[in-house]
Amino acid sequence: MSPPALSLPRIRQALAAHRPCVLAADRPHAAVALLLAEAMPAPEALFIVRSRHERDPWSGDIGFPGGRVATDDGDPRRTAERESAEELALDLTATDCLGRLDDLYGATLPILVSCFVYAAPRRPHLTPNHEVEATFWIPLDRLSDPARHRLDRFDYRGRPTTQPVADLLGPGAPLLWGITYRLLRNFFGILDLPFGRTVPDTACPPPDPR
Repeated sequence: MSPPALSLPRIRQALAAHRPCVLAADRPHAAVALLLAEAMPAPEALFIVRSRHERDPWSGDIGFPGGRVATDDGDPRRTAERESAEELALDLTATDCLGRLDDLYGATLPILVSCFVYAAPRRPHLTPNHEVEATFWIPLDRLSDPARHRLDRFDYRGRPTTQPVADLLGPGAPLLWGITYRLLRNFFGILDLPFGRTVPDTACPPPDPR
């Protein structure tokens, strides 16, 4: 019998078979980590809420640990691991890397984002630094629950936009949207599972909002 679609064995199998679209870093490059922890009935995904700062374009947003690729990182996976250590005191070098998602371009912000998926047998201890306002875990089956997803109209950087969003934390809390939302749609697509609202999107070219 094949493992359930949202089990870590099935996720490992799907990512091992996936050949990610890796884009040329012809613009600022960032890398993030999607960390999954074993849980029942489905693995849990780790998210951060970024601290509010007027110079941070993702100020107050939900996302994954990560940041800009530094010259001496060598490759974006190293960036995701370095940034996770800096932001959360999380050692991903000792954690199982399951694979890489397709790279994504931003449009409103000229950035390229790479995402690496990791698996842990349980939730690790986290010590957030000043860049992280909060951390939380969401089971993958709840994350993909259609009742949490909608199209929302709001202002971003002074311009009105309509985007698919997911309400993960309830009234008054930040919404999941933008590049992190698209990365998750990429992840669930690799598993042949639906995720959220369908909008025109391409993982490689061309760019989309954010």
